[in-house]
Amino acid sequence: MTDALVLTESGGTITIAADVLDRIVRRAAEEVDGVKVRRRGLDVKDGRVALPVAVRYGKVLAAVGEQVQSRVAESLRASCGLDPAAVDVSIEELT
Repeated sequence: MTDALVLTESGGTITIAADVLDRIVRRAAEEVDGVKVRRRGLDVKDGRVALPVAVRYGKVLAAVGEQVQSRVAESLRASCGLDPAAVDVSIEELT
C-alpha cells in the first residue's frame, strides 16, 4: 500500500495523501497510448513505484514500459517534487 508523502520545509509541512499519489501515478501511466492500470492501491513507497498494467495487443511492450516509466517519473517530479528511485512496470495483461 502507498505511504503518504510528507514534505518538510522551513515554512512548514505538506502531506500528500496516498490516494492522491495513486491518482497522479494512474493518470500519468494511462496517458501512454494503449495502457490501462489494472488495479487501485498502487505501491508508492520508499521512492519506488510498483505499477501493474494492461497493454493493448500489438504494442511493443518494452517501448510501452519505458514510456510509462518516463511519464510516471516526470509527473511525480512535476506534481509533488518526488524523484522516484525506480518505476517498476509489470505488464500483466494484453487487451
